[in-house]
Amino acid sequence: MPEHIIQVENLVKKYGQLAAVDDISFNVNQGEIFGFLGPNGAGKTTTINILCTLARPTAGKATLNGFDVVRQQNEVRHSIGLVFQDSSLDDRLTGLHNLRFHAMVYNVPVSVRNERIEQVLKMVDLWDRRKKFVRTYSGGMKRRLELARGLLHYPKVLFLDEPTLGLDPQTRNHIWEYVLELRKREGTTVFLTTHYMDEAEKASRIAIIDQGKLVAMDTPIKLKRMVGQDIINVRTDDNSKAAEEIKSRYQTEVRKDGDQLTFKVDNGEEFLPVFIKESGIKIASISLRRPTLEDVFLKLTGREIREEEVGDSIKEHLRQQGGGRMPH
Repeated sequence: MPEHIIQVENLVKKYGQLAAVDDISFNVNQGEIFGFLGPNGAGKTTTINILCTLARPTAGKATLNGFDVVRQQNEVRHSIGLVFQDSSLDDRLTGLHNLRFHAMVYNVPVSVRNERIEQVLKMVDLWDRRKKFVRTYSGGMKRRLELARGLLHYPKVLFLDEPTLGLDPQTRNHIWEYVLELRKREGTTVFLTTHYMDEAEKASRIAIIDQGKLVAMDTPIKLKRMVGQDIINVRTDDNSKAAEEIKSRYQTEVRKDGDQLTFKVDNGEEFLPVFIKESGIKIASISLRRPTLEDVFLKLTGREIREEEVGDSIKEHLRQQGGGRMPH
């Protein structure tokens, strides 16, 4: 087992004089959820395409599960599962036949094929619908079937490219229940792209790419600390006295906002219990607001992630390759 499930070293991808990916390096640890975020045109999709063997780098090196993405493409492809933002199922077939075809393409042993199909279909609550044509499935059911298909050959890395785009909140939550259960049970590494920041919060670490370069990579908590301090809102029985005490003790500016006081601190979660214990003033209410990943993204890229800004999916790139079709 390689030390890192994905290793990227000085990766470059140029189209003419344009560097879509500009000398980036990062590692992904076995079993982590790795969020990969970037505005449209930032180089995010190009990087993922290289890791999935759908594009060749101009320079640099990338390995996945110990296999070189250029020299050992078949081994890489059998190490990954893909769930696209758009459906790539054959809706003229049943759910069962879609999975049987995938199992044959990925050489899942005949001796365990039926058992695995039953296992993944039950995991995504589609066993009772297995003999129904996919064209009769709802959008959420199709996404769950794609997830089952992506898991069928026990991939080392599961690429989720906007996996819940356009789904209702309940279905989104169900999809994530399946993904987190898989990670827990199988140790599968998840490589995630999303514009839903609540999904990005599930990542162990997040890398943000902009204009072809990595501009930040850390845990969600540490990334949010880059933006600024946490905001404390407090209401007391004597706001004037409380304001003076806060200014004096913590050397921070205090602003009156209606019937409450607002001030900023570092590490708000650690600050709150100490403040409540040490304050000599009766506190009527207190709350903490932390910087969000939207704040981080806006600060680092100058742009917001919006639904209409989501870049081309891997599937769209696949269509453009013509003869370079890769099995799902």
